[in-house]
Amino acid sequence: MNESENKSRTLFERAKNVLPGGVNSPVRAFSPYPFFVERANGSKLYDVDGRSYVDYCNAYGAMIFGHAYPEVMEAVKAQFTKGTLYGVPTVQEVEFAELIQKVSPCVEMVRLVNTGTEATMHAIRVARGYTGRKKIVKFEGCFHGSHDNVLVKAGSGATTFGTPNSLGIPGDTTKTTIVLPYNEIAAVEEVLKREGNDVAAVIVEPVLANVGLILPKSDYLASLRKLTSQYGVVLIFDEIITGFRLALGGAQEYFNVKPDMVTLGKVLGGGFPVAAFGGKAEIMRNVSPVGGVYQAGTFSGNPVSTVAGYAVLSILEQRKSEIYPQLEKCARELSGALFDLAENYRLPVQVYSIASLYQIFFTDQEVIDYSCAKLSDVKMFNAYFHELLRQGVFVPPSQFETCFTSMSHLAGDIQLTIEAFDRALSVVSKECSV
Repeated sequence: MNESENKSRTLFERAKNVLPGGVNSPVRAFSPYPFFVERANGSKLYDVDGRSYVDYCNAYGAMIFGHAYPEVMEAVKAQFTKGTLYGVPTVQEVEFAELIQKVSPCVEMVRLVNTGTEATMHAIRVARGYTGRKKIVKFEGCFHGSHDNVLVKAGSGATTFGTPNSLGIPGDTTKTTIVLPYNEIAAVEEVLKREGNDVAAVIVEPVLANVGLILPKSDYLASLRKLTSQYGVVLIFDEIITGFRLALGGAQEYFNVKPDMVTLGKVLGGGFPVAAFGGKAEIMRNVSPVGGVYQAGTFSGNPVSTVAGYAVLSILEQRKSEIYPQLEKCARELSGALFDLAENYRLPVQVYSIASLYQIFFTDQEVIDYSCAKLSDVKMFNAYFHELLRQGVFVPPSQFETCFTSMSHLAGDIQLTIEAFDRALSVVSKECSV
């Protein structure tokens, strides 16, 4: 195709005039320009230039069944004829909340919201209201949305207060946010011994999936549970990504560790905007209108999103014995092929997978935390990404994201992808030898 006829390029030039950076979320931007999607179905994305891509981004994990899944689409179409927004309670939101409560181990009560950022922001506020304490602990590399209290990086030393990771956030805002290294339980113990009476919550991604894919050490989550209980600190599992992905009950079920609160999103909505925060009833009863912690949203419990979410969770519950093994088999096959091919090309890589998630790091060091991940060779990853794209395989365009399998990935997709892995790693190998 002649570059001047490339519709995605033309659209990107237009988009830059009206959208900052030409995108509505920074993770969608990559050089020289992103492709623009016209439609999606099953395992494939189809762009405005007529190209198709096997999709392992899956809307950053949201599309567990793949795109335009018939049972979800039919439920949504039926709701459209009844209206899209009421501003008053519905049967659907009650049934949806009951199903979330049923399948999520720690959820006794739940509040529906629209985004993961909302869910984590309000969960932290509720934890502070419940405990009467101000400080929170988060971990390097854990992403909990783009609100002020969690959009921070570590300062000097392992247990310093975080400094804002973005312009526009007053430094004082993050003085109550303590940032620690992930997978180092001794750092948590030290902070709670010293400041436990001032710490309202520890919030953590049970599996890090926003800095590549980093798995918890075998006893890490259980140790977090023990320490937070000891000091009366609310333990929040941010399962926006891992919820319904690792298992029907998310990381709580997978690792058999029950937090006090959980945040949920992505898979929860089946492609529609919905998220939730929930947990112990004694904590959640602090939420307005029955408690003093204010939270509200016009679109919370939107009937279209709740119908879609209910359909997704119902299917997962009914077919969990089939779905989760199939998703894991796919991820293991892909990650195994990546590792073997990289070895053949003598490339320094680490490959990790868990359930339906996998990722490759271009580094010869084991990746156990944020600092290790940042040692990865981004140039090598970019070469790998762009060659995969040329071969019709789309993975998230950053070393510091995670790939996801879906129920729509079939044997033909897997074979095509492994062949694309081979060509991409061959390109990386040649570029490294120059």
